[in-house]
Amino acid sequence: MARAFSVFIALALLWGHSLQAAERPNIVMIVVDDLNDWVGCLEGHPQVQTPHMDALAGRGTLFTNAHCQAPLCNPSRTSVLTGRRPSSTGIYALEPWLRESPVLKDCVTLPQYFKQNGYRTLTAGKIFHAGWPPKPERASYYDVWGPTSSHRDKPAKKIVAAPTPDGNHPAVDWGTFPHRDEDKGDYILASWAVEQLQSKPAEPFFLSVGFSLPHVPCYATQQWFDLYPADTLILPTVPTSDRSDVPNFAWRLNWKLPEPRLSWLQQNKEWENLVRAYLASTSFVDSQIGRVVDAVSAQGLAEKSIIVLWSDHGWHLGEKGITGKNSLWRESTRVPLMFAGPGIAQGICREPVELLDLYPTLCELCSLPVPVQLEGHSLAPQLKDSRTSRPWPAITTQSPNNHSVVTRDWRYIRYADGSDELYDTTADRREWTNLANDPAYAEQKRSLAKWLPVDSAPPAPGSKSRLLEQREGVWYWQGEAMNLDEPRE
Repeated sequence: MARAFSVFIALALLWGHSLQAAERPNIVMIVVDDLNDWVGCLEGHPQVQTPHMDALAGRGTLFTNAHCQAPLCNPSRTSVLTGRRPSSTGIYALEPWLRESPVLKDCVTLPQYFKQNGYRTLTAGKIFHAGWPPKPERASYYDVWGPTSSHRDKPAKKIVAAPTPDGNHPAVDWGTFPHRDEDKGDYILASWAVEQLQSKPAEPFFLSVGFSLPHVPCYATQQWFDLYPADTLILPTVPTSDRSDVPNFAWRLNWKLPEPRLSWLQQNKEWENLVRAYLASTSFVDSQIGRVVDAVSAQGLAEKSIIVLWSDHGWHLGEKGITGKNSLWRESTRVPLMFAGPGIAQGICREPVELLDLYPTLCELCSLPVPVQLEGHSLAPQLKDSRTSRPWPAITTQSPNNHSVVTRDWRYIRYADGSDELYDTTADRREWTNLANDPAYAEQKRSLAKWLPVDSAPPAPGSKSRLLEQREGVWYWQGEAMNLDEPRE
């Protein structure tokens, strides 16, 4: 009798848990690689055409002052998916896998947490960096694994004829060639996601879709280039004095990289081509995002599914004299972030927010306990009323002890050598005038500096790519001692 009663209690608890889980919203998480604020609703470029992202933003809440926690793929994604800052975990570089950090060895990542709480988890494309987690471990993260979203469509040789810096990296390329949208990795990825939605996965489900473009190589078919005719293309406005008031130390974050400087683009007449290719790639990936979002509605899931879209970091296209990421300026740190779905109000939030806030936000939206170790703050209040203020700034870190702090009106950057930058982002939206050396702003600097991380964890074992660090008074870039007398342009 006692054993039968125990079984009854166990079944009752299981039924209660299942009922509670069934009432929770589904999550469709769309991640875009290297997408900056060149999205129509963010007004980052006056010509960009992104109707599907714009429509998604119009259905819900758009965060116009959202920032990544690291302007680099691996540390940014690790931060989002673990809820911890790079300065807390030591994940600053393109490697290692997050489990190599002593802090993260046993952490429960975002998809694992939802899986442990009754969600059917599905994924395809780039969510974690570099194909991680290792294949033997993947079942503990997601129940269903789809295709990786790779650049499957490649020309016979690089389109850019001039050798690009730092080894003429094959991925640093852009342009068009005869190929089909249907053969592109991101198209195949979107098709897989649509098929999963059409098959009506068990609910609640957590579907992650990670698109590759506009990450280089920026290849798109001719129809997307046709949206941006070369004779009317608008290039970013870059003052010739754009770096005249920037500390020399800022160059160290971009010391030697395959992404070319603006000077190289101009000398080789490639600036217009890169800008056009980036815009074309962005419009193409927007069309694939639209296919996934439309499938949510077509399957009758819109009223019970929360869609969240974000990019891991931004990308320079000549601003401050560089292309790529790896900076603490606006072009690297500002990212698209938008939510739509049940319980989410329509609105635009201008408060500073962090990608770090995603983990606790999704927990709260799905009525799950928020793990205590998370360092972000739920955005649920802003998703109910976008005018709700936040007391926290957005903090971005690039290698140990280099941080930016962003509020509604200011950006403050402090580098590891103590040099700094200060921008009034209300009066100087493009951050062209560094006020850090003006005594009139000393108190403003002190106020913002209070938010800087007190300590930076040492780089996790195995860190190297794009890592700047100091050892015994010597600066190292990617493990090699730096010649600081080498000219930078």
